[in-house]
Amino acid sequence: MKYKVLVLICVLLALLGAVGSALVLLSPSGRRVNIISDGKLVRQIDLSSRENTSFKVSFKGRTNTVEVKDGKIRVSDADCPDKTCVKSGWLSSSAMPIVCLPNRLVIEFSDEESEVDALAR
Repeated sequence: MKYKVLVLICVLLALLGAVGSALVLLSPSGRRVNIISDGKLVRQIDLSSRENTSFKVSFKGRTNTVEVKDGKIRVSDADCPDKTCVKSGWLSSSAMPIVCLPNRLVIEFSDEESEVDALAR
């Protein structure tokens, strides 16, 4: 009897941990997005107050077209060969940024509290 209760408690704790982890990973940390090209911050956008727009980010003659629409952001077109960044779709999780390796572009949610890395605090 005690064994069944212990197993039930362990299973419930594992389920709660999995659900909590999924909620943290799938929800964006904020509405502010960093656009980084070749390791340098080129633009920071607040998606909650931004109108629908698109713009180009260039790196060594190659360009990525970034689209902001309805409070979301994505790479709509790219000069890279595999177009993985375009296939990534809309940025939805702080755990999965949009990355274009050939064009050295990263689009990710930023930490709204501070620009300092969590480990550096």
